[in-house]
Amino acid sequence: MKWMTGCACLLLMTTPARPAERAPAAVSAEAVEALLARIEKLEKRVAELENGGHGNGPATISAAKTAAAPPQQAATVQQEHHAAAQGSDPAPAQPALKIAGFSDFNFAATDQRGVRSGFTSGQLALHTSTVLSPRVSVFGEISFSARTDAGTGSPAATGFNAEVERLLIRFDQSDYFKVSFGRYHTPVNWWNTYYHHGQWLQTSISRPEMTRFGGTFIPVHFIGGLIEGAAPAGGLNLNYNVGIGNGRGNVISRGGDAGDNNNSRAWLVNLFVKPDRVYRLQAGGSVYRDRINVGARSFNEWITSGHLVWQKETPEIIAEAANVNHSEEGRPGSFNSQAYYVQLGYRLPWGQKLWKPYYRFEYIHIPAANPVFAGVSGLAGSVVGMRYDISSFAALKAEYRNQRRPGLPRINGGFLQTSFTF
Repeated sequence: MKWMTGCACLLLMTTPARPAERAPAAVSAEAVEALLARIEKLEKRVAELENGGHGNGPATISAAKTAAAPPQQAATVQQEHHAAAQGSDPAPAQPALKIAGFSDFNFAATDQRGVRSGFTSGQLALHTSTVLSPRVSVFGEISFSARTDAGTGSPAATGFNAEVERLLIRFDQSDYFKVSFGRYHTPVNWWNTYYHHGQWLQTSISRPEMTRFGGTFIPVHFIGGLIEGAAPAGGLNLNYNVGIGNGRGNVISRGGDAGDNNNSRAWLVNLFVKPDRVYRLQAGGSVYRDRINVGARSFNEWITSGHLVWQKETPEIIAEAANVNHSEEGRPGSFNSQAYYVQLGYRLPWGQKLWKPYYRFEYIHIPAANPVFAGVSGLAGSVVGMRYDISSFAALKAEYRNQRRPGLPRINGGFLQTSFTF
């Protein structure tokens, strides 16, 4: 991409001046530096799209590139659809709002007692992005989920719940240093920050239990500030996230949107590498610290996690593990809860590479005496499925799940889904 700079300079040197016209004023050094910086930023942006970058930041995609992508390249288009913008376009006269939509429809049938089979309307998720200046952008994610109590009560409950999943403003100083403020998917593990709302983005129908939306094992949402960046580091491409903000809310499955429930802020550090020598490999870990209140009791929470991901499609390997430690203030002892999963997928070489079988094993252990996770049970189970990309923007998925929780009978279920983006 450096040829862009060379061509620009060559064009300036070889274009003859018109003798009948007055020579323009000399270009200032600041203008030249700004032009070169702009070219460099565009080069980095193109490189990122080619590599399928990702993150919590604004999600953008080249419409021309997407339209030209054949169905077998849907996995690559997936990653670009939620890629974090490493450089922003020049600010328009007025901010222009861009919207990408995701949704799905499902059918489920299980042998679990008291659970009916049938069709369900999936979540409608809207990703919005706006450029405010060359270095400032705003990103939002809004979801609409069907309610089981729709039409009941007085006044009658609406058919769908609206939720602000993510909303943040980011200042891009450089690739090495970016600052944002808002509501995030907590960067405490890989799946939570890579596969956001919109199930078309992920290979499987279901998310791992440890990172399930509405779950309690990890804090899915984080409200505060985040510093992030990346450095070459000799070809390792070291990335970092450092954040501080509100951790879990009064309901521990939710973030503290209206304020923290105590005067102790949560903080986190997330580090990972993406080495040049192994295409689409990522490995890293994170540490998360908070103090949470459960009723009148206060607990210190430490979360440590690690991940190893290879998204080559042939194969796809995703492995994560996390330990959540809770200790009550003023009392000895602590409780350690562990969770891990391994997901394997492989895009088959025949049939225009539209078929992708996958398998996932997951496990969660929670001590029965843990007062923070009271009422939350462990899990051991397997998921086997197949994804078929009917276009670059839609997929059909079939999934079989076999799960067992302590003290409960094993549950078997079959699930079908059509998911899409628009």
